[in-house]
Amino acid sequence: MERSTSNAESAESATPAGGGAKIQGSQTLLRGLDMLDKVIDGPVKLAELSARMALTRSTTHRLANALIDRGFLSYLPRDGYQLGPKLIQLGFLAQSQADIVQIARPRMEALAAETEDTVHLGRMDGDLALYLDKIPGRRRVEISSRIGDRQPLTSTGLGKALLIDAAESDWERLYAADAARGQQHTDRGLWFERMRSYAGAGHAFDLEENEDLIRCVAAPVRDVSSRIVAAISVSSAAQYMDDDRMAALSAQVRGTAEAISTDLGWSAEMRPARKHRR
Repeated sequence: MERSTSNAESAESATPAGGGAKIQGSQTLLRGLDMLDKVIDGPVKLAELSARMALTRSTTHRLANALIDRGFLSYLPRDGYQLGPKLIQLGFLAQSQADIVQIARPRMEALAAETEDTVHLGRMDGDLALYLDKIPGRRRVEISSRIGDRQPLTSTGLGKALLIDAAESDWERLYAADAARGQQHTDRGLWFERMRSYAGAGHAFDLEENEDLIRCVAAPVRDVSSRIVAAISVSSAAQYMDDDRMAALSAQVRGTAEAISTDLGWSAEMRPARKHRR
């Protein structure tokens, strides 16, 4: 099996310059990006990495060495391959260039200090909510979210806030997809009832739907065109987030989201560009 794979790779390398060379280069690039994904959870030894990549050990080793040379991977003798220092540098640069993170952070820090709870910032990334920033709270509450995490839109408070303006046909598609993946456990009728309520109120809740014993209040962030471009949330243990406190926090979270929106050029006089519900 290994020999046939190597022969195919040799034939690929022999492709003349031109269109074939471009295809080969693109394939190598995609393999390199795939390899970064395969080690994202921690060090991986060569044999395991080779299996995850579905490549021979020699090809995996060669590709990994190329990534090490550029700083995208590093190698620990006893543990294997892991993400390299170049990605840390790029991560900081990407974050520094993400204007919404810079603009939102001071207000998020103030909200975290006032509530003593964890504050998140996120945006939509395809059919998922991407967490852009996180300010830990003062309470001893462990919340598993991390910057860069992607979570379901339909079960997180952040995700539901991002969906407030969406048409119900979009809600239906996302709910069905998450339910099929086992990521949605709320009854469909109840979920739609809640979403309609959230759309009217301008904020959304996570009632322990995404993480056991964790609740949150979330609200959308809008840009100058009144389009939802992000959302913020306040999350804490359910013992600190009874119904009365969540109701009280709603105005505070909406106010912070509106302040960030104002910083982005939004005006309270603007009418949200909501899609036709049905």
